[in-house]
Amino acid sequence: MSSSTAIATVNSRTDIQPAGAAVNGTEEQYVTFTVGSEEYGVNILAVREIRGWTPESRLPNLPDYVRGVINLRGIIIPIFDLRARFGGGPTQVTKRHVVVVMQVGERTRGILVDAISDILAIGHDAIKPPPDVDSGLVDAEYLSGLYTAENRMVTLLNVEKLFAGEHADQDPGPRTPALEAT
Repeated sequence: MSSSTAIATVNSRTDIQPAGAAVNGTEEQYVTFTVGSEEYGVNILAVREIRGWTPESRLPNLPDYVRGVINLRGIIIPIFDLRARFGGGPTQVTKRHVVVVMQVGERTRGILVDAISDILAIGHDAIKPPPDVDSGLVDAEYLSGLYTAENRMVTLLNVEKLFAGEHADQDPGPRTPALEAT
């Protein structure tokens, strides 16, 4: 498999069903992945695609946690380095790293992670509230909850909050129509 080959594509609810987990009003599915020794999860409905790493194109004046942009079938999307976003320094990318392409509001974003772990169906009552203090690499404001599964802790991320301050914190400059594409 080439590094530009999509590992998995989630295009519609029909693609989600084969994962085997029942989705009803009391549980949701999460795609989990690792960054260092930490495991994180995002709601599967936000995930559009999981891709092998492809080199990015750097743009001037981007924040440290934005690696650059990639061309995803004609759509230019920014790639956020989740390790750098959480203050862990820039990721030393290898062919094993993957990009999780997500839809966040009207925008498409990619996050660089170490590896995909699992797809979990998690009941709402199994999600514990985030602690009042910072929990390691992640700033508590980005947490939607914590889930314990098989002797491991999965930190569930609120992607809307994760990307909410991207323009307010450090505006990379005038936006081009390509960066606004969905």
